[in-house]
Amino acid sequence: MPDDSFERLREHMLKGTRDSIKTAYSSEEHSLMQAINAYNEANKLYNTVNERLSEWFGIYFPDVTISSPKAIAEISIMLSKDGKVSKEGLEAALNDKEKADVIYAKMSQESIRKISAEELSSIAAFAGLSNSADESLKSLEAYIDQAAKRILPNTTYLTESKIAAELLSRAGSMERFANMPASTIQLLGAEKALFKHIKFGSRPPKYGVLFKLPAIGNARKDIRGRLARTYAAKIGIAIKADHFSKNFIADQLKETLDESVKRITESPVVEKKPYSFQQRKGGFGGKSWGSRRDNNNRKGNSRKFQRNPNRIYRG
Repeated sequence: MPDDSFERLREHMLKGTRDSIKTAYSSEEHSLMQAINAYNEANKLYNTVNERLSEWFGIYFPDVTISSPKAIAEISIMLSKDGKVSKEGLEAALNDKEKADVIYAKMSQESIRKISAEELSSIAAFAGLSNSADESLKSLEAYIDQAAKRILPNTTYLTESKIAAELLSRAGSMERFANMPASTIQLLGAEKALFKHIKFGSRPPKYGVLFKLPAIGNARKDIRGRLARTYAAKIGIAIKADHFSKNFIADQLKETLDESVKRITESPVVEKKPYSFQQRKGGFGGKSWGSRRDNNNRKGNSRKFQRNPNRIYRG
């Protein structure tokens, strides 16, 4: 029967698709990529929630300055019980007896406005969201650290767990990451700046995710690009070992990397030349400013901007 053959073909194709998906996602690398993306998004949420909680807390006690987000959350929850805080509770939240005494003296005074029970309940619920986000971040960070060391032992040894995982996420897969040249690894995470440079002739980017490395982020501005390229070259070798040979060679790479970083760091300061208008006009690949359409529009040569002699223009 034709219908039976069609059903058998359909089942065969579905089974092949399931097997392909199962094979593609059999590695833990995809879970690591999802974890680092979740960590970055949760970190943004955590910062936003704490900023809002700090402003909310400040309308009642503007003289109190607390830098720790966790301490603000704990004090807010403490206030929700009876509208007061204890000196012992402040010491436990701040982990500083002298500062707790100062804050307790300020909070013992009458607040700017009376806090209702509904407000205290809302503040406590919002503070609980901050604590939940903090716990989620710690759990994600622990998993990322363990998984990155299992999947990317060489790359993690040269950088750190979260940076190695983010590079993998930007690359898309271990195979793509392992086949990337050092110049591409150097600019992972700087795609927007790169496309802006190609289209408009702005300054070319020198680093992306690698800027989070303390050795690059805290270095002098004139050597950051060279340091990023040095790290990218060693990471390119390390990821190939992680994906293909599975051999641990990071200790040897680390020695040569430290020597190169030391040589670049001790190099004399190079004065940076200003990025002139002529350089910007040169753009990328000899083009002026960007695409041909943009150039024509600026020069007035586009058909869209040519005057039609048969049309009556008014005004």
